Amino acid sequence: MRLAFMGSPDFSVPALQALVAAGHEVAAVYCQPPRPAGRGQRETPCPVHRGALEMGLPVRTPARVRRDAAEHEAFRALRLDAAVVAAYGLILPLPMLEAPRHGCLNIHASLLPRWRGAAPIQSAILHGDRESGVTIMRMDEGLDTGPMLLREAIALPPRATTPWLHDALSEMGARLILRALDQLPEAVPQPEEGVTYAAKLSKADGMLDWREPAEALDRRVRAMNPWPGAFFTHRGETFRVLEAEPARGVGKSGTILPGPGLTVACDTGALRLLRLQRAGRAAMDADALRRGFDFGACLDTPC
Repeated sequence: MRLAFMGSPDFSVPALQALVAAGHEVAAVYCQPPRPAGRGQRETPCPVHRGALEMGLPVRTPARVRRDAAEHEAFRALRLDAAVVAAYGLILPLPMLEAPRHGCLNIHASLLPRWRGAAPIQSAILHGDRESGVTIMRMDEGLDTGPMLLREAIALPPRATTPWLHDALSEMGARLILRALDQLPEAVPQPEEGVTYAAKLSKADGMLDWREPAEALDRRVRAMNPWPGAFFTHRGETFRVLEAEPARGVGKSGTILPGPGLTVACDTGALRLLRLQRAGRAAMDADALRRGFDFGACLDTPC
């Protein structure tokens, strides 16, 4: 098929590679424009941009497409059989959605209609879902509301992390989009029940509140790494929590309990912090950090 591919982050790269390897003609790759990154704030292309250049594919990086008639016409002029969309980052208007012969097919990292929106992977872990998966859907003007072509589930292990699930669903999506293009199965509407939304993450989503249950905080640590990162503040410093686990213990929320690592009492249970990072410093085990930093009897929570 003659395709356009529309995606930006690492999650999208395996699908683009799979399409090219399968012999599909990728007429254009659309992705987010280069952004300043790193200490030097150099203009840096996104992972899909870099991957497309390595494969010799033409790349387009419009800053916006929703009301740009020239972009709509350029997209229509590609005379596409379909467009494959995977975490592109821009909302496609109706003229672009309707331009390809088979429409725009989205690789969405959840079992729709659960976790429509921007952060389905993190939301599945944060809320303790027992399974996740990928849905291939034909896009409409709604927020992940289009009819479904294919849907495949994966069981989540008890200690699943965002990086693990991200990679698993990225590979699953690459496999499923090939199957969808090959078979073009009949699209079926999404169920009206079970709709949930995964809002775009902000830095505040990583904050740990010791007044929550330990199990919930453990899920937050696993869900929010690598970004925005789980963290707490203490004595004016920010400590990023890279690894933690639930532990036995009872005490007022925020109290530091005896034991290895840095074990903190929560609303119910306790959370043992295993690996942390102070701002501007290297990550280290909690035991090593405690030898060089006096946390006192409790963290910055009334206790």
